[in-house]
Amino acid sequence: MRSRALRMDVYEAMDDLKRHTLATLPGEIGKLLYLASTRDYSTGRYYHDGLASSFTEEIASRALAICHQEVFDELVGARLEDLVAHVEKYAHSLPANRNGFFHVWKRLEPYRVTIPLDSNPLSARLFFSNVKIALAILESREAAVPSH
Repeated sequence: MRSRALRMDVYEAMDDLKRHTLATLPGEIGKLLYLASTRDYSTGRYYHDGLASSFTEEIASRALAICHQEVFDELVGARLEDLVAHVEKYAHSLPANRNGFFHVWKRLEPYRVTIPLDSNPLSARLFFSNVKIALAILESREAAVPSH
């Protein structure tokens, strides 16, 4: 019975996270980056003060991990055309100039830290490859548009 109650609490925490925090973020890439940022890179545990105060740290961590995996799986399974749109939406949401975005994302590859801990390596490689292709497509589109 305790296990079932715990699962219900995790689903409630996930619902809360999706309705409040994730709904405000710029698309799936923004969600992926945010969720990855809630993970401690030394321990792999996720932290979210708001969720932990409403539920528990354990439930909050599980809810964040599951949501992180869901968003990642959605992006890995997305058609390339849709991934390009997701990356473009994220780039448009940033206050910095877009050329800076392309430079940083190509140079530092920040999307590499967004992979959920338990993702399979093939999915991770596919995601990295597709993001690189999406960036190249978007950058070539930017170059084709005459500047004012």
